[in-house]
Amino acid sequence: MLDKLEFILNRIRERLWIKPLIVCLLSIAAALASRGADSFGAEMGWEQWTPEVSKESLIELLKICAASMLVIATLAVASMVSAYASAASTATPRTFALVIADDVSQNALSTFIGAFIFSIVALVALMNGYYGNSGRFVLCSITLVILSVVIVTFVRWVDRIARLGRLGSVIEKVETATSQSLKRRRAQPTMRCAEIEGSSREGRPLYTRQVGYVQHIECNKLQACAKKYDVHIRIAALPGAFVSPSIPIAFIIGGDKELETDKFENAFVIGRNRLFDEDPCFGLTVLSEIAIRGLSPAVNDPGTARDIVVAMGRLFVQWMSPEEKTDAAETCEFDRVQVPELSLWDMFDDAFTAIAREGAGAPEVHMRLQETLYALAHFGDGAMRDMAIKHSRLALARAEQTLTLEEDLEAVRNTGLCCELSSGDGQKR
Repeated sequence: MLDKLEFILNRIRERLWIKPLIVCLLSIAAALASRGADSFGAEMGWEQWTPEVSKESLIELLKICAASMLVIATLAVASMVSAYASAASTATPRTFALVIADDVSQNALSTFIGAFIFSIVALVALMNGYYGNSGRFVLCSITLVILSVVIVTFVRWVDRIARLGRLGSVIEKVETATSQSLKRRRAQPTMRCAEIEGSSREGRPLYTRQVGYVQHIECNKLQACAKKYDVHIRIAALPGAFVSPSIPIAFIIGGDKELETDKFENAFVIGRNRLFDEDPCFGLTVLSEIAIRGLSPAVNDPGTARDIVVAMGRLFVQWMSPEEKTDAAETCEFDRVQVPELSLWDMFDDAFTAIAREGAGAPEVHMRLQETLYALAHFGDGAMRDMAIKHSRLALARAEQTLTLEEDLEAVRNTGLCCELSSGDGQKR
């Protein structure tokens, strides 16, 4: 249930209207609740000690606040839309969900709209004699607090909006989202389910009637269905996998009864797009896409590709860090559901193959790639080293097919794993 709740909350964060709506309701409540100070002050005998706030001065203050907040809110929306368009054009459209979920920008827009609504509601109530002296004093205090919050929010937001659509900021957001997804999967390699035993395609195949990507799997639902029918479920489509009516999403092992397959199928949330939450490979793919755009002739920015390769190295080092390892048996909560672990080959392929192919003509990119693969080969275990060596050879082969200047080729060959393998320290090329 917690996983499902987190999944829903992440989708809510990607909706730009949720926070402004909540703040608007709170603003209306604050404006109307200020009248409570009149009755409370009368009961406690505090009204005679309450400072006198003239109705006219408060009306002018609220008018200025309402007019300025409307202008600032309009400016905020225009600036945010421009930043979103910039992020999609300079990086990749797949980063839109991360950029629009930026908390500082959403909080700023909510604050500006909330202050505008508060001013309008309070102004109408004030001009119709809704408040007494205590109510006007409380309303004035709340207005001054709101203006202070608006000023602080505006200063923070100006700094954030100046960076929001920039390429460096987008890369950082994608790397952070990928890091969180990798950390979560590293701690729970089989998503708190059992490891796969025997053939991965054993049992009766379970299909979906939808076409799209698996976004989330409700393992608790699968566990309940498996117990009900006395079967085991073997997941075939992890979050991020493309599925269709002809591709099995799972296999059902055991059981003689007639199964209600709809209940099993409903445990798989399938949508149009891949999500970063539970799909680490998607983050690696998006980073690779940003590097490819930088390597395109229209952009011609190999520096971005080099930065992405370094970011990939950080992510794989995090994936192999000993302190991140967790015994899957200790976290197995759904013993009737079997889930495969992430394929290291798929992760390396998503991260490095496209960059090596598109950057075959850029020796500086290949040198950074070979250095990163060298670091991964000597940091990780045997599987990581094998993957690093394989991709090093593939990258060198692509460079040899594209680079025409012998000096460039020699520079690549003398870097990282290429140099080690050719000198005989590792496996022979």
